[in-house]
Amino acid sequence: MAVDIVEILVPIGPSPLSEAVLTVLRVFTGIAFIRHGWPKLRNLTTWAAALKTPRWLCFLSAFSMWGGGIALIPGLLTPLAALAILVSMGYAMVLEVLAGTPFIAPDPYQIPPGDYAGPMGVGEPPSWEKAAMYVVMCLVLIGAGGGALSLDGLLIRDFLMLSFD
Repeated sequence: MAVDIVEILVPIGPSPLSEAVLTVLRVFTGIAFIRHGWPKLRNLTTWAAALKTPRWLCFLSAFSMWGGGIALIPGLLTPLAALAILVSMGYAMVLEVLAGTPFIAPDPYQIPPGDYAGPMGVGEPPSWEKAAMYVVMCLVLIGAGGGALSLDGLLIRDFLMLSFD
């Protein structure tokens, strides 16, 4: 039973190639979420007003993105960091679905000039595709863990194995 808990918290992938690819996914996702979370933390009131969501809930979401991103880069408790981000991205996905946005928006070059201008001006049409991709990326990181090339794999796993034995 104790070993099962360790497997859930810090699973390790099976091959050198999968470890390398997992490291790329983990670091890329971490950088992306530091970049997504930090501006939201800095402009929390504006972001909360735009979402019509309580400020404290927006703070939790932005902090989970920023803090989760920081934890993902070195691979520190990867499944928990990815879960925190997944909750925020799942909520974003639900908001987009409820707003009626399509899963995949038309490519901007296919839209006649002047036919699309979003709330921030001309840009990419809204969709819930990006939030869904982040949810899937987080699911992979939850299931696979940080891998052998992470703090989880290098330090945390052995420490937890000793603690639960």
